Amino acid sequence: MTSVKIKFRPSSVDKTRGTVYYQVIHNRVVRQIRTNYRIHADEWDSNTSSVVIPINIDTLRKNFLLSVFEHLRQDTERIEGIISRLELQNEAFSTDELVAEFHAQQECTSVFKFMQGVILQLRSLGRIRTSETYMATLSSLRKFCGNDDLPLEGINCNLMVRYEAWLKSNGSCPNTTSFYMRIIRAVYNRAVDEGIIMQAYPFKNVYTGVAKTVKRAVPLDTLRRMKALDLAGKPHLSYARDMFFFSFYTRGMSFIDMSYLKKTDINDGVLVYRRRKTNQQLAIKWEDCMDGIVSLYDNKGSKYVLPIIVDEGKDERNQVKNSLCRINRALKEISKMVKSNIPLTMYCARHSWASIARSKNVPVSIISESLGHTSEKITQIYFSSLDANMVDKANELVINAL
Repeated sequence: MTSVKIKFRPSSVDKTRGTVYYQVIHNRVVRQIRTNYRIHADEWDSNTSSVVIPINIDTLRKNFLLSVFEHLRQDTERIEGIISRLELQNEAFSTDELVAEFHAQQECTSVFKFMQGVILQLRSLGRIRTSETYMATLSSLRKFCGNDDLPLEGINCNLMVRYEAWLKSNGSCPNTTSFYMRIIRAVYNRAVDEGIIMQAYPFKNVYTGVAKTVKRAVPLDTLRRMKALDLAGKPHLSYARDMFFFSFYTRGMSFIDMSYLKKTDINDGVLVYRRRKTNQQLAIKWEDCMDGIVSLYDNKGSKYVLPIIVDEGKDERNQVKNSLCRINRALKEISKMVKSNIPLTMYCARHSWASIARSKNVPVSIISESLGHTSEKITQIYFSSLDANMVDKANELVINAL
């Protein structure tokens, strides 16, 4: 006869949280399985051996207790499943063997550890940016769970609905909550593909779409005021403005792509580079305005076009991130100087180029109406199918508008 019970051990120190553990009895041999769940005495009902939620507690604590309740249920089911399988094998087993198998299963099906494995794999494949988004999601999920890991089977409809509500209560917008959900779904589906868990469609009741965001296109007259600003004696503002306009002149090139542009990418009056996000090759006619910005900065001795990565080979990714933060801070100052209703960031350059191109009657097939597409891949499909001269002429129209 084998049984499993959930127990609570109060702390010997007054008003300090106690410990929840599992008691497993097999052939009169008793073993305990410790957990990381720490709760107060008034959060435990000894009659029902379950977590209770006291009246008048804050939302964060309530979510934590609900999470503990769900974890305890799942752990108990896993232990009972192990017991059933061992008994069906008609082989003698010890309590220690049962406990050891539970720990082994818990190790290989832990959400946090599985995600960490995925992140390491992404990094080994050179997908650094993607690994960073997975790490941000893992950090968010850890906070929601109170740093208590959970089994992959714990990703269910109930948990995801509560996680979505928690994100919203902490000020996350729909696109941010959807961003986290899609990444967790990708991790979950990978576990399903690897045969670790069965598909239970836990994301059917949460939002995983992409809502259209408020456009961040800067009006043409604002751009003209930016260009006309006298920033003498303010090199950090001048540099930020130059980086913004370099992005604008190059059809809204992303900052990460700007950072890694090499001098060898410019040949015969054409800049050719691959987007780090999509690996798609793009070609841009090298204009005088682009060359004018590059010539302002002495970047001799470096393989890069712009002075963003100044210490080659030493944590270049971090240099890019720090530089972007400094530039965006400076652009906020410039926003006030030109009385812009839109807080300027480097990303505004892309929106602005597309919006102005549209106002100049450049066909939608060339620019994909600002950034109105819900997927940037659609935008790049349009661009990749066009004659290069048409795109260059569109860029000339936008640049000459200034």
